[in-house]
Formats: sequence, C-alpha cells, structure tokens
Amino acid sequence: MALLPVEEARRRLLDSARPVAASETVTLGEASGRVLAVDLEARLTQPPFNASAMDGYALKAADAPDIGAELLVVGSSAAGHAFDGTVGPGEAVRIFTGAPLPEGTDSVLIQEDAEALENNRIRTAFNVTEGRHVRPRGQDFRQGEPVLLAGTVLDFPRLTVAAAMNHPDVTVYRRPRVAILATGDELVQPGSMPGPAQIIASNTFGVAALVRQNGGDVLDLGIVGDRAEHIAAAVERARTARADVLVTLGGASVGDHDLVQATLKGAGMTLDFWRIAMRPGKPLMVGRLDDMQVLGLPGNPVASLVTSMLFLEPLVRRLARLPENNRHAELVTARPLAANDQRQDYLRSRIWTDDGGRLMAQAFDKQDSSMMNIFAHSDGLIIRPPHAPGLEAGSPCPVLLIRPLG
Repeated sequence: MALLPVEEARRRLLDSARPVAASETVTLGEASGRVLAVDLEARLTQPPFNASAMDGYALKAADAPDIGAELLVVGSSAAGHAFDGTVGPGEAVRIFTGAPLPEGTDSVLIQEDAEALENNRIRTAFNVTEGRHVRPRGQDFRQGEPVLLAGTVLDFPRLTVAAAMNHPDVTVYRRPRVAILATGDELVQPGSMPGPAQIIASNTFGVAALVRQNGGDVLDLGIVGDRAEHIAAAVERARTARADVLVTLGGASVGDHDLVQATLKGAGMTLDFWRIAMRPGKPLMVGRLDDMQVLGLPGNPVASLVTSMLFLEPLVRRLARLPENNRHAELVTARPLAANDQRQDYLRSRIWTDDGGRLMAQAFDKQDSSMMNIFAHSDGLIIRPPHAPGLEAGSPCPVLLIRPLG
C-alpha cells in the first residue's frame, strides 16, 4: 500500500467521523466546555423590573423640566429592598444601582447631579430626560426566549447567562469515549522496575491528556503483551464499554511482533488505510469496528504524540461537536533548512521573538523520534512538505504549534 499524504489521511479520517448523538443532563458546575444538545430558553425575564443603572434619585422626568427643579425625597430603593409605595408629583426616591424603579418614576438623576437641600429636598443640576439611567424590564432577555441554541459550546460567559436564566443544569451532548490500549512485551507502568529488555510506558499519559483537553473521556485499557488473545480481550472490553474510538499504541505494523492490525481484522475491523507519508509517524492505522472508530498510533512516543495532534485531536473534537483547534502558524526559520524528501517532516522546534518583533522557529539539531525530552521543550513543529526545497535562514515557514504563542 502506497504512503498516504497527511492531508488526505486527515480528510478520510474526519469524513468518516460520526459526531456523538447521545445527550445527558449535567449541573452548571460540570458544563464548562460542553456542547448544548437542546435550545436553552429563559425561565424568567431579566431584568424582572425597570431597574436603576446608577446611584442617584428616581423621579418622573416631567417633574424636573429644567435645571434647578426641586423635589422632596420620600424614601429609598436598594437592591433587594424596593420602595414600597407610589411616588407622587414633585417627589423623588433615593435609589441605588440595581434597585427597582418605584411606581410613578421613569428616570434617574445621578447623585453627582443632585444638590442636597434641607428637609429631605434636592435640587437638579442636570437636565433630566425620560428613561435616562434606567434598565428597562426585559432588556437582557424575556421568559421563553431561546437565548442559547443547540450546538453552542458552553464557555464562561454562556454559563453565566444560563445561570441568570435560572437553569441549575443543562442538557449537553455526551463526551466521546476514547479507549486507549498500549501493547508490547517491553512495556511496564511508571514506578515499576523495568527488566533488562523493558522500558517505561509513557505514551498513554500524553495521549490521554490530549483527549481530555479536547472534550473526550478516557477509558484506559492498560498494557497488554504481544499475544493476540490478550489484545482481542482488551478490544472486547472497549466494545463492551461502547467506546466511540479505540486508540492503540504500537503493534499496528506488520512485523512478526506487530499483532494489533491482524487481531483487529480478525475481530471484524474494516481497515481504511495505514502508513502515512510523514516523519515521525509513518505506521498509522485507521479503520472501523462496528460503531467504533479505530486509530492505531505508532509505539514510538514522539511519533505517537505528533500523530495525536494531527489525527486524534481533530477526531475527538469532531465527535464532541467542538470547532477544530487551529494549531497552524506562519513563522520565520532561524536557521537554514535542508531540502526534503517524499515524506512530510515535523521538526521539533523552539519559538521566540527576535529584536525586530518577528516570531522565530529554530529546529533542534537532533530530531531522533525517540527523544521525548526534546519534544517536552519544543514550542512547535516546523512543517516541511514533501519535496520542499531548502530554505534560507529568515524565510517564512509553516509551524504546528504545540503551545499557544506567547
């Protein structure tokens, strides 16, 4: 099978993705980052009354047609403590921000524009116009109004308005369930003492973190050795848990010890493609097992993380109905870059701003895909397309950002 270009592989993967249709009800405290499954209508009107927008005096504008009008202050109205009564001609009420306008008033004279006189009287020092400094009833929203529509991502302003509409909980789409299976006789969990031919399993933790950051729930299937029956049992656990995606780490190639692809085919997986024209990350596998999408990532930790950024992240976000996370930026290479071959390269790089304010990307000298330390200290990946010509220092270059700029 020929190597598939990266963008074609991404398109085929995402075109086959089926966004999660099931929904659930969660409290507002659990709803951050979730996607509304139904329209959210206001359960009340906000503000529920004509309210003062400033501290001052509530009055009827017709009672103060000119500067210098005098009025009698007959009471006060504060938030949570409304004036109980009707304001008559020539009268005013001391009022505070957020308080209801008393009956018989239609305007607010701010306190800086009122001169205090004796015997609870004030004199206006500013022209009063009807409706000034008043928040009319229903200005924000009205009962029954659909304020937040299905498909809306609930961020902090939207959660605030949901609470203001008197919703203690919301109906949202279920998070995609992503089962992660690490394979290989050589792997042991962190904290273990590895044997002479063993290494610490690290991929799961980075891949799981990426899934959670992009709206998915993780089912960790642990580590299984290079035995078809053990791999098959783990796959069955993912199916029983109704995972939306099964991510395998390692073993997806076709060597003597690479049993994942064959085992999944034996379980009924339809293989879409494997082997991508990229470096690192060539041995990537995509298929479907019943309703479960299968993504076989390389066992190499750096290759696993790079392919997770390119393939798993957009897949999880598509399933979760979240907008795609755009990691692409156009920066300037700090060093010359050699011409590239037929595979798309992703060069671990650090990013900084030079004295002229340009964002510079500098590829690390060593790019061995086994070197996790370099990845941890990288800010982005310089992208070198297939057959790209060499670039001189100072040339524009595309970068896949690992972390936000700045």
